Amino acid sequence: MKAVNTEIFDLHADFCKIIASSKRLRIISLLAKGEMSVSEIVHALQVRDSNVSQHLRVLRSRHVVTSRKEGQTVYYRLTDPRLPKVCEKIRSILLDGMEKRAKKAKGMIGKK
Repeated sequence: MKAVNTEIFDLHADFCKIIASSKRLRIISLLAKGEMSVSEIVHALQVRDSNVSQHLRVLRSRHVVTSRKEGQTVYYRLTDPRLPKVCEKIRSILLDGMEKRAKKAKGMIGKK
């Protein structure tokens, strides 16, 4: 049996740390629809522009998003269109688990 290259698991764990922020996940979800300016993201998230800029800086430094400047406006887009689909799958798994636990709890209440 071939030994597992642990480096990919280390990279995976580091990547999960980058997106382990609900605001960053929301930014990824917004950018799944296409390129957006910082002000558009700020408006959509209803948070301070300094906070959005901080999260975008992290995402850009880790090559999750890329940016371009047009005049005074900075636009961001995802570097890989597969990322939102992966995030959606994870949310789907979480929602399924919540539904199963809710059904189980409802069944337990009915037995009392």
